[in-house]
Amino acid sequence: MLIKALVLAGGASSRFGSDKSLALLAGRPLIAHVIAALGEVPIAISGDPVQYAGFGLPVLPDGAYAGQGPLAGICAGLAWAADADALITVPCDTPFLPADLVPRLLPAPAFARAGGRDHFLAASWPPSAQAQLRAMLDAEGSRKVERLTRALGARAVEFEDDGRVFANINRREELDQWGRDGMW
Repeated sequence: MLIKALVLAGGASSRFGSDKSLALLAGRPLIAHVIAALGEVPIAISGDPVQYAGFGLPVLPDGAYAGQGPLAGICAGLAWAADADALITVPCDTPFLPADLVPRLLPAPAFARAGGRDHFLAASWPPSAQAQLRAMLDAEGSRKVERLTRALGARAVEFEDDGRVFANINRREELDQWGRDGMW
């Protein structure tokens, strides 16, 4: 079974004030923590090819769907993973992903849930969903990732909520807090 993974790093980071994916936590960029958590699967980054060239991974721009949020990145990822059995997606600002994330999100489609909260960007997608996603992006309507997960009948996978799993870092204060609390 071929599984590929995509780190979603194409957002504006408006609440952070600069690109949060490259902000340092325990001496490493947030995105590096996320990449490490994905393990040994082929990985690509959804974002600016120039900005992420130094990571040595394929970098996928949003293309025709630029500006339409994370669904645009997922669409590019599904095209890249057309030869795979599933594409795992994760946001670049979640450095505390569980070590068993990839196998637990299989088979696709599925999304993570912890502490009663759904995490629709930490998900698995069948590459065959690309046509349905393109149709969704070409039409009027919501651009929420939840809409696609519901349309595909994705199942929720429950993870233990240890207070940090799936925590996303949106503000500098949050980054500072995680660093001060000695979570590393």
